[in-house]
Amino acid sequence: MGSDSPLILTKRLTEKQIEEIVKGFRSGIDIDVLSQKYTCTNSTIIRNLKKIIGELKFKELFNKGKSSRVKTKIKKNKANNLKNIDFDNENLKKDFNKPKILNENITSSNFAPIDSFLEIAPIDYEMDNLSRRELSSVPISEVDFPKVVYMVVDKKIELEIKLLKDFPEWEFLPHDDLNRKTLELFFDLNLAKRSCKKEQKVLKVPNTDVFRIAAPILISRGISRIVCPENLIAL
Repeated sequence: MGSDSPLILTKRLTEKQIEEIVKGFRSGIDIDVLSQKYTCTNSTIIRNLKKIIGELKFKELFNKGKSSRVKTKIKKNKANNLKNIDFDNENLKKDFNKPKILNENITSSNFAPIDSFLEIAPIDYEMDNLSRRELSSVPISEVDFPKVVYMVVDKKIELEIKLLKDFPEWEFLPHDDLNRKTLELFFDLNLAKRSCKKEQKVLKVPNTDVFRIAAPILISRGISRIVCPENLIAL
């Protein structure tokens, strides 16, 4: 893999660390906190959780934790608002009780209206009216794939197409992005097999240049993103 590649190698976690991650996740610890504690990406944490507890249980605990985080945030906001109100009321009392000092040097000329004004030249600057750039994805031209990757296809070798919203790790993206059609790549054969259903099979891709070559065809079919273990790749 090239040294300038934006692709991040997955950190190999020990069995003990994985057990601690699962235990922490079950107890309600956020994925961001776990990734910081074990110095790895969110995707690495999610992948190992799905591997140990299964995708359905992962989604159940993830949604439960998300609901709990929202409630906690609301409670904190309410508490902060009450503190701010108390603080403002205290300041009002202090200001009200301060002795009023009159400045004998103030004359009526101090309050005379200003007749002059300063003219400011128009700003000669082009505003960027382009829509928000998507910073989450990496262009396929900048990605160095491993020598071999794997895909899940049906028995007729038809590609399995998913929507980006099917991947919890990317749920922070805007609604329009979540409805993009995607292909999922696996760098590990065992992970690909675990994601394979009965009516599907794993396809080995020994030449990853095929994705760059086939990008225009995939885009014509509405597929604009590739999801891999550490990156969201834009075609």
